[in-house]
Amino acid sequence: MNRLKSTFDWLARRAENFLALILGALFVSFLIQIVFRYLLNLPLGWTVEFVSIAWLWGILFGYAFVVREADVIRLDIIYAALPRWARRALDVITGTICAGIFIWSIPPVWDYVQFMAIEKTAYMKIPFDWVFAIYMPFMISVIIRCGISIWRGITGSGPAFDTPQSAGTHDYD
Repeated sequence: MNRLKSTFDWLARRAENFLALILGALFVSFLIQIVFRYLLNLPLGWTVEFVSIAWLWGILFGYAFVVREADVIRLDIIYAALPRWARRALDVITGTICAGIFIWSIPPVWDYVQFMAIEKTAYMKIPFDWVFAIYMPFMISVIIRCGISIWRGITGSGPAFDTPQSAGTHDYD
C-alpha cells in the first residue's frame, strides 16, 4: 500500500510539473506575441493558436489531474446555512445530475474528438483530435469527483459535513 501511495504521489508531482510547463510555455508564447506584434510590427499567427491550445489544456488538464477537491472555490453561503441532512441530499442530487450529464455525453464527445482527426490547426498543423483529446480525461475526472460527492452525501462523511459551526472556520474572521 505504501508503494502505491508513493507511486500516486510521484504521478501527482509529474502532473504538476507538466501543468507548470504548459503555463510557462503559454507565458513565453504570450511574450513573444507581444514583442513581435507591438515592437517589431510582425504579427505571428502561431502564438495566438498556441496560447489558445495551451490555455485549453492547462484548464482541463489542471482540473483533471492537479486540482484537489479542497482547492476548488465554491460559493456555498446558502449550502453552509442548510442543515446537515439537506446538504447531504443536495450533494447526492447535484452529484447524480452532474455525473449523469457527463456520462450521457461521453459517446457524442468521443465521436466528435475522433471526427476532428480530419482537421488540423491553421498554423501549427496539430490534428484537432489531439487538441480536444484532453476533454476525455477531464470528463472522467468530473464523473469520479461527482461519484465521490454522491458517496460522501450518502454516508455523511467528508469535509463538508465535518465543518464546526464557529467563527474560526471563516477566512474573513
